[in-house]
Amino acid sequence: MTEFLNNLFFIFQRIDWLSAVDILLVTAISFVALYWLRDTQAMVLLRGVILLVILIVIFTSLVDLPAFSWLVRTALPALLLAVPVIFAPEIRRGLERIGRAGTLWSSTSSGATQQLEETVKAVVAATARLSARQHGALIVMQKLDSLEDYMESGVRMNARVTPELLLQIFYPNTPLHDGAVIIAAGRVTAAACVLPLSASGILNRSPDRQMGLRHRAGLGISEASDAVAIVVAEESGAISIAHSGRMLRRLDADRLENVLLAFFRPTVETRRLRLWERIFPYGLSTKKDE
Repeated sequence: MTEFLNNLFFIFQRIDWLSAVDILLVTAISFVALYWLRDTQAMVLLRGVILLVILIVIFTSLVDLPAFSWLVRTALPALLLAVPVIFAPEIRRGLERIGRAGTLWSSTSSGATQQLEETVKAVVAATARLSARQHGALIVMQKLDSLEDYMESGVRMNARVTPELLLQIFYPNTPLHDGAVIIAAGRVTAAACVLPLSASGILNRSPDRQMGLRHRAGLGISEASDAVAIVVAEESGAISIAHSGRMLRRLDADRLENVLLAFFRPTVETRRLRLWERIFPYGLSTKKDE
């Protein structure tokens, strides 16, 4: 025990401020990488790779196997080259979040604020009525990332956002009810749009079973962009909102309006901030919506 403590003190004596900064940088990068990979298929793959590497290291250190050790040393560089390919979506999403930090000081005019409030009120009113009627709906509100590719998959509209228009679009068995409505700059730009489905597995762990393709599509577009997706369940009328790969569920109209305004109308203090909250829009909490 004494020898262990002496060795520990010897190590700490050799650490200067530059070494501490070096360790903190490596720790921060590892933390950010793991945080970005949370609740994704890539996280499962990463755990498998780490476990495999640990087993190989233990096995080769305990048993002298020259041919197997040579194979491991030869295959390891190829594995490292494959990492960017395997984690390409997560890397791209992380770089996009960092790039969006350059918009921290963007200003919002009074006209844009008024248009935003009118759009949010129209969406909330339509969502509440769709929920009461148990009409399924998927409404996507664009933020900074362009959704042009997804708009091309639907029917172009370029109409003013009104509750009546959204109710008509999502009325059962109408031509445009099956798919997503995309709203950008206060306009319904397209309807019946096809969105990517989430593969994170968050919905599979949910105790509820009312969440189908609409919820997976809403969560999928929030993983692929910074857009906000509002989902109305057809079976129960429950209202959910997806953003940054997270889903808030069982919302009422008042809470939905507050959440949308919080997402689209940041305060002056929030606008000046902060690379940290742009990278981690939900803070450090990993708790899902109750």
